[in-house]
Amino acid sequence: MKLILLGAPGAGKGTVAKMLTALDGSVQISTGDILRGAVQAGTDLGKEAKGYMDRGDLVPDSLIMGIMEKRLQEPDCAKGFLLDGFPRTIPQAEALKVLLNKLNIKLDMVVSIDVPREVILDRLTTRRTCENAKCQAIYNVKSNPPKKEGICDKCGSPVVQRADETVEAISHRLETYNQKTAPLIGFYEKEGMLHSITGTSSDAVVNGIKAHLKI
Repeated sequence: MKLILLGAPGAGKGTVAKMLTALDGSVQISTGDILRGAVQAGTDLGKEAKGYMDRGDLVPDSLIMGIMEKRLQEPDCAKGFLLDGFPRTIPQAEALKVLLNKLNIKLDMVVSIDVPREVILDRLTTRRTCENAKCQAIYNVKSNPPKKEGICDKCGSPVVQRADETVEAISHRLETYNQKTAPLIGFYEKEGMLHSITGTSSDAVVNGIKAHLKI
């Protein structure tokens, strides 16, 4: 399958993507992952991106599209891919459309995961992350707490609440999403590719996608 997953922070895009990759061997692709991969591989594009990232600047769309073009042509994408959190803006969506046409790749659909704001706030404010950069295991104080409070099950490092997962920070992230990324829903609706799924569980979202794709 070849999908774009849209949804606010905390909508569960990453979890849904992981569940879908298990179905048919599609690969999950996030902009952050491909940027880090290009930097680690030391490609020319990766070196250029690293300069922006080291300065704390946003990586320009033209550079992201160059890296995305290389990524989509790698062998593991032959079985399919799930774009998680990309595109983020209308210009990125337009550039992606041009790129996919150039590579002769046809998307199956664009999925918008619609989750109520109060559910997102509850999910993210109760989330905790292992502070060990090499582990980064994720827990939830309500639904999936570590066996020993405040300690990672996997590596024994402290489990903390990220600075961007307080109520204030999440509210700001949701406002940014609504301003910059939510308009993509209208863009893909006009393209006739959008399928919206309302669901507070990842299983329900995955089942909705499977039913739509008849798999």
